Amino acid sequence: MGKPTGFLEFERVKETYAPVEERVKHYGEFVPTLTLDEAKQQGARCMDCGIPFCNNGCPVNNIIPDWNDLVYRGNWEQAIRVLHSTNNFPEFTGRICPAPCESACTLGINAAPVGIKSIERAIIDRAWEHGWVKPQPAAVKSGKQVAVVGSGPAGLAAAQQLARAGHDVTVFEKNGRVGGLLRYGIPDFKLDKSIIDRRMAQMTAEGVTFKVNTLVSSDQDLPKGVVNDATTVVTPAELDAQFDAVILAGGSETPRDLPVPGRELSGIHFALEFLIPQNKAVAGDGANAINAQGKHVVVIGGGDTGSDCVGTSNRHGALSVTQLEVMPKPPVQEDKPMTWPYWPMKLRTSSSHEEGCVREFAVSTKEFIGENGKLTALKLVKVEFKDGKLTEIPGSEFELKADLVFLAMGFTQPLAKVLDSFGVEKDGRGNIKATTDGAGCYATSVPKVFAAGDMRRGQSLVVWAIREGRQCAREVDQFLMGSTVLPR
Repeated sequence: MGKPTGFLEFERVKETYAPVEERVKHYGEFVPTLTLDEAKQQGARCMDCGIPFCNNGCPVNNIIPDWNDLVYRGNWEQAIRVLHSTNNFPEFTGRICPAPCESACTLGINAAPVGIKSIERAIIDRAWEHGWVKPQPAAVKSGKQVAVVGSGPAGLAAAQQLARAGHDVTVFEKNGRVGGLLRYGIPDFKLDKSIIDRRMAQMTAEGVTFKVNTLVSSDQDLPKGVVNDATTVVTPAELDAQFDAVILAGGSETPRDLPVPGRELSGIHFALEFLIPQNKAVAGDGANAINAQGKHVVVIGGGDTGSDCVGTSNRHGALSVTQLEVMPKPPVQEDKPMTWPYWPMKLRTSSSHEEGCVREFAVSTKEFIGENGKLTALKLVKVEFKDGKLTEIPGSEFELKADLVFLAMGFTQPLAKVLDSFGVEKDGRGNIKATTDGAGCYATSVPKVFAAGDMRRGQSLVVWAIREGRQCAREVDQFLMGSTVLPR
């Protein structure tokens, strides 16, 4: 693949970022797409490694060596056809996927892996630029109606596949714009929302109908921290009467809370209570009621959502930003012989961290401290692993000044009230119970109701959502027609 000696001749082509002092002044993307020469050099490094572990490291099983080779040889139009054969939305994954494929790259055993993610983005960006991405409406309609609940990556992937198979697909979204957490959870500086809009236009031309501001549930009382802009409510019974199949493809939206003393103080918010209004503000849909300008911000949770809070706070002009993680600080360099080709545990520093952030590891929050009902500080304690569990270190308590706290500790499960409205069986974690292999996979315990993405597997990556949406679409097509030609 690529140039036979390319991995010996060329270093990894690193994506460049706009300078910090420039990018924190706006919410636009700041990572340029690779040039033709950069992409060719990156593709040239792909080895003829015999067993391409990158294919299996990628949840959608992208045929990575093939399109690396096509890019190296300048055959970009064929490269996008190969890329689209496994991934409906490479412009999403090429920007926000953590790239487990690169951790599985054979070259990565003793050198820098091939920059697979940057090549993927270069292929799809070039394809849009040259008009190679076009609607693919079905030649023959099936007459079947399918409802998709949730317009995130799982729902969009399922909808597009089923529309191309000839079914009439309607996507229901409780918020005002399509995209789920692609639209509202991920900041614009990581994923410009016009990228979602152009896919929506393609899918609309393929026959997909989008209904926004529409909640599908028998119970409208959703938990705190879950944004719901619905002005219309549709019940599961109404979907059952109107559609031949239903796919539940919403997110795992119930945020994990931190019930310690002082939780009721003002200034403490779930992460999405900050991020969603900010994305709406950037889109011109109203101001963000939470302003971090001139404030001491503390983000509790060391994952991507926490990093997004860091980057957004810096753009607000926060006085300081501190991110807390209860787990110990991971090693800077992974033990490759121990972890390859799997996703390694190592210290990951995002572009938002580089913009200004103090990171504290192995600390736990004991109390929120305040005056006159307002947050002023956190009482923290150092922790360590002892006898297989996290234990407080005696005498290590300290206080940290804070005006704003964002809880970014992940999500526990999908909206239970929505699942209960459909009457689907749940697993031990509160997700929809459905298998992913064998006869009847992705089907729930309720007839003609299927599930995919975070509602089935719990909170996960965009690329896993796309995989499940595609596979679920195949099973729905099989259920409706008795056979299917959709790829798994």
